[in-house]
Amino acid sequence: MSEKVFALVDANNFYCSAERVFRPELNNRPVVVLSNNDGNLISLSEESKRIEGLKMGDAFHKVRSLCQAKGVTVFSSNYALYGDMSRRVTETLQSFTPELEVYSIDESFISLSGFEKSTLTAYSHQIRQTVHQHTGIPVSVGVAPTKVLAKLCNRYAKKHRETSKGVTNFFDFPDFDSILQETDIRAVWGLGHHSTEKLRQHKIVTAYDLKLADEKLVQALLTVVGRRIAREIRGESCLEIEEVSPDKKQILSSRSFGRSVVELDEIQEALSTHVTTVAERLRKQNSITKALSVYIQAHPAKNPEPYYKSLTVTLPTATASTQKLITAASKAMSEIFRRGYIYKRVGVMLMDLQGKDEAQMDFFAANDTPVDDKLMKAMDLVNKMQGRGSIKFASSGTDAAWEMKSEMKSPNYSTKWSDLLEVDI
Repeated sequence: MSEKVFALVDANNFYCSAERVFRPELNNRPVVVLSNNDGNLISLSEESKRIEGLKMGDAFHKVRSLCQAKGVTVFSSNYALYGDMSRRVTETLQSFTPELEVYSIDESFISLSGFEKSTLTAYSHQIRQTVHQHTGIPVSVGVAPTKVLAKLCNRYAKKHRETSKGVTNFFDFPDFDSILQETDIRAVWGLGHHSTEKLRQHKIVTAYDLKLADEKLVQALLTVVGRRIAREIRGESCLEIEEVSPDKKQILSSRSFGRSVVELDEIQEALSTHVTTVAERLRKQNSITKALSVYIQAHPAKNPEPYYKSLTVTLPTATASTQKLITAASKAMSEIFRRGYIYKRVGVMLMDLQGKDEAQMDFFAANDTPVDDKLMKAMDLVNKMQGRGSIKFASSGTDAAWEMKSEMKSPNYSTKWSDLLEVDI
């Protein structure tokens, strides 16, 4: 049986790179992307990272003048664009291997088991070049016998970009321990803040220390999950490629308002929009829901006293109908809304999810009918082809004045007909 080989393909500064695909004049120039409501810096190009006083997580209002002085191009987040570019990268990677796990919007694990070790580095460079040629997105590749080591190799490739040329192959290093000795324990994939603090209290401060640590101690501190991570660092594969992502047990949608909101009508519009979003995700994984929870939060700095309220509703029968979910959520919101507050955020969460084909229907209840299913499929298809929100329920409103601030949002170049680039010939 051949030795397992994994590669982690990670897009470089993904949000910034996605913006540059359609704005090539921004290559080699500082770019940043902001979080929801234009709040914080969540993606920085390499040029931006070299600007003193600019770092990930900075509040934009505090560094706005610095960005202007340094000629930084600033974008509001455009998740429709990023999602589509991520899909293109994934489709390109699928041409290199049938075993692929999409780990996040900008990272994928792929299996390279069965390849000759002497060809892995060249093949990884081919992956990088093809992804860039097909999508315009630069990626880094880390290759190793385990997923945790592949993650560390990818980190090394990015940190030593000039010498690695974007690829680090574990099998090219006669002494990989030297890299583990330089790797802080907090950089090990799968270990959160509390876990690393526990390890540091036992003088396990580097990835190399974890490799040498007693397994029983690690398991006592971090359960069997930590023990698997330690084994992965030793080169023993414990984590497989997950080709099929497990269905979500809960689905949430929530956003802060772009301005002060005080009226129930606007809050109901925002809530209906969030319900539409979670309902689409629910149907995408072929599930139905038996319960939902809505919540509302007043702005802590603009009210004399805090106000946060949530309400969970059990539905008469499990459903995936946007219309039925909006009706239930709106009724619940009417019960928890209090006039006199300036509100900051509203959200909805679907719970008690089950597979549509596995659910037990109630003979006496108003179950989803074939007409409901056809309506939802038609709406999903139109929105997929024409862009999200092309067709929606009237309760979601038309002007969405409550939406998040996104003053510097780029066009939806690849997902909206009206935003397609025009080329003069």
